[in-house]
Amino acid sequence: FRDGTIIKRYASSDSKPAPWPRKVFSGVQPTGALHIGNYLGAVKRWVELQEAGEDVTYCIVDLHSMTIPPEPETLRHNTLQMTATLLACGIDPAKATLFLQSAVPQHAELSWILGCLTTMARLTHLPQYKEKSVNMKEIPLGLYLYPVLQAADIMLYKATHVPVGEDQIQQLQLAQSLARAFNNKYGRTFPFCETLVNDGSRLKSLRDPAKKMSKSDPDPKSCIMLVDPPELVLEKVKKSVTDFRSEVTFEPEQRTGVSNLVTIHSLVTGRTVDEICQEVTGKNTGQYKLVVAEALIEHLRPIRERIVQYTRDVCYLAGVN
Repeated sequence: FRDGTIIKRYASSDSKPAPWPRKVFSGVQPTGALHIGNYLGAVKRWVELQEAGEDVTYCIVDLHSMTIPPEPETLRHNTLQMTATLLACGIDPAKATLFLQSAVPQHAELSWILGCLTTMARLTHLPQYKEKSVNMKEIPLGLYLYPVLQAADIMLYKATHVPVGEDQIQQLQLAQSLARAFNNKYGRTFPFCETLVNDGSRLKSLRDPAKKMSKSDPDPKSCIMLVDPPELVLEKVKKSVTDFRSEVTFEPEQRTGVSNLVTIHSLVTGRTVDEICQEVTGKNTGQYKLVVAEALIEHLRPIRERIVQYTRDVCYLAGVN
């Protein structure tokens, strides 16, 4: 370390730098089963990028999931479950790099270096830290440093594009700032990554469409899990909150609930919201919920079946990462 070996490992000495090759990176925490917001807002997009021939690297970020330390056996189970789910959704290890974050120690190493290039004030003002720490009596250091590790994840693979939800844009801006700080100090080494925002990241709770869909919601009917059986999907969609108007329209600001259903319908069928609204002219929202449920059930059926198949082969799943 005294001779700068670690810094040299990352720093570049190119006198005439070439343009950065396009590389896509994204990660997901192994927190158990995914819901359709995770799938439609992230993983489905990952598969599309993979099939488009992009240079893609996807990571199961188990270090991030330790912000609130889990039981070791739970973490192992969730990691295997997440691997099975990603494969079932269409991530192909022959076309994309899929790996476990903790298997690459350089993530933590680069995170430390980047942590020395930012300030406590900058990290304190990031929205994720403020939101998650507000009700905590004792705030873990991992929560505070989470965005720095997130930046290291991106920068380690010199990613130029990162699929993110709108709520993560400020964390990505931190990665851009840290890349700039590192480059200014040690030479042009890391690209400034750009965002790839997906509409699916905006899916709302089925029970309270003013909130984002989340499996941590106390109401289990607020989100649809990829492993939910057809009868449960139907029940959740039928009980989703809409409004007093009967016709189906797409008005995200005025009619959040029904617009959320139209968005889900659009994402699983590939049709535009205008096409969908035109197709269901004459149906009331109660009838339309049955249409959405049927489309969701058929879209999720093969994914759910493949998840079951993959989870039976633990040795294969362990070998993927």
